[in-house]
Amino acid sequence: MEEIKQVPYGVSDFVTVREQNLYYVDKTMYLSLLEQQPRNVFYIRPRRFGKSLFISMMRAYYDKAMAANFDSLFGGLWVHEHPTPLRGRYQMLYLDFSQVGGDIDRLSERFNDYCSLMLDDFMHSYRDEYPDETVKAFFETRQMADKLDLIRNSAVRLRIPLYLIIDEYDNFTNIVLNENGEEVYHAITHASGFYRDVFKKFKGMFERIFMTGVSPVTLDDLTSGFNIGWHLSMNPKFDKMLGFSTEDVRSMLLYYKEAGMLPSESDVEAIIAEMKPWYDNYCFAKECLKQEERVFNCDMVLYYLRQYMDSGHSPERMVDPNTKTDYNKLKKLLRLDRLDGDRRGVIRRIAEEGQLIAGVEESFPARDLTNPDIFPSLLFYYGMLTIKGTYGSQLVLCIPNNNVRKQYYEYLLENYSEYSGIQISSLLTLFTRMSFDGQWREALQYIADAYRNLSSVRDSIEGERSIQGFFMAYLSLNDYYITAPEVELNHGYCDFFLLPNLTHYQSRHSYIVELKYLPKKDFDSKAEEQWRQAVEQIDGYARAPRVDALRQGTQLHKIVMQFSGWDLVRMEEV
Repeated sequence: MEEIKQVPYGVSDFVTVREQNLYYVDKTMYLSLLEQQPRNVFYIRPRRFGKSLFISMMRAYYDKAMAANFDSLFGGLWVHEHPTPLRGRYQMLYLDFSQVGGDIDRLSERFNDYCSLMLDDFMHSYRDEYPDETVKAFFETRQMADKLDLIRNSAVRLRIPLYLIIDEYDNFTNIVLNENGEEVYHAITHASGFYRDVFKKFKGMFERIFMTGVSPVTLDDLTSGFNIGWHLSMNPKFDKMLGFSTEDVRSMLLYYKEAGMLPSESDVEAIIAEMKPWYDNYCFAKECLKQEERVFNCDMVLYYLRQYMDSGHSPERMVDPNTKTDYNKLKKLLRLDRLDGDRRGVIRRIAEEGQLIAGVEESFPARDLTNPDIFPSLLFYYGMLTIKGTYGSQLVLCIPNNNVRKQYYEYLLENYSEYSGIQISSLLTLFTRMSFDGQWREALQYIADAYRNLSSVRDSIEGERSIQGFFMAYLSLNDYYITAPEVELNHGYCDFFLLPNLTHYQSRHSYIVELKYLPKKDFDSKAEEQWRQAVEQIDGYARAPRVDALRQGTQLHKIVMQFSGWDLVRMEEV
């Protein structure tokens, strides 16, 4: 009887996955497609999408030193039945620039030390293919540049094909840019900067180069010295090269259910439906909008599966707590604490409206990072936005899922917390009463009072959309509901639908909330008509055929809240 495959949560080494019987989602069919591309490519994806595992698989496939292990490592995978011409052809050099960091004053030294160490490993692996005098000279020098020159000269003379893979090629330069500023960054990536210089040496030395990272910033700054890179990140052929498709997720769930690792009564399609709003919906190429399938964040899927197998039900927290470090890294990269008014407005608009219309630049120099027109592109590459549709020549970019939406709300909450006066523990107690006892007024009034407190010291945020963003941010802290903004009901969009999350809590009450706003100068003349329209709207929403399914047997409350400026003037259940 075949041993049940383990869930590969947190494992990014392909050899370990295959030799230790971990579950592997086959991505080897993309090797053939990659070989049809130009020889030097960049591929950018957000964190937690399986870049490191894919690179590890590439190394195992192309490394001539591992050619004898082809059957054991790749048996049963697509490429085993369809081997490509370049299998086992190369001496492989692998560099992970996330390993370089530390004191800025020693950055050049640390970069040299790291690359020298990896080059030493390279030479140990292939020393039998080089002349003895080359090997001797190689290990006598401590300079990365000299080591590269020795390899290059011998490889050219002996016609040895070389393959370079660089993971997180933008990692430490992004850190330099964000912690030390553009002047230091410019010094290492331009003119005679050490980082730029090493890329000049790579150029022409390697038969093939594959580089991956999370942003295209360094790419732009390097291309004048390394102008042979081909950008695959928005190529529709490679949209699903990383991450999981819906069919990938379905096959995995069925495997573990049939193996008895999931409860026999588990509904695979229901599990997929629960995961989709949290982990799915990534689209990286506009041509793929025609396809129904989107891309799942694979690490999140594995987190969910691991939790489900341990407990027999879905995780209480749908977002993996280990991704908190990713958000902190993201805050640094986006420089959220240093956003100017325009870029802060982009974040707020996305959080409040869920989308925006913009273009996505394939690459851009560091000096453009503060440009509000470039900022959506950065958010796209970091996985904070995805392609939803087109608007003429532009793209409609939206928040991919609830996991990312919570990151936006967390940013808003950090901005609000100083002035709002909300005590989170008190608010959570009010949410409990709202969910189980139907006592909604106190919770909504508490948030409305906090909005007034905030607006009195930051009057620039006044307006209907700012009210919605404020309420969404605090309602997102509620574990009892999936707070869905702008749900389409009867050809209209309600402001909030608090959908009961019955996986863990048997909530008895659900809510449709409609927020209405009037400037103070217009309130007396327009309030009654606005209220009448709001009642008609919310009654129409409640009659929508979808509502019965969405409220899942809970008692539905229809709440209208009417604001004059930043003051809540009227709030009633209708």
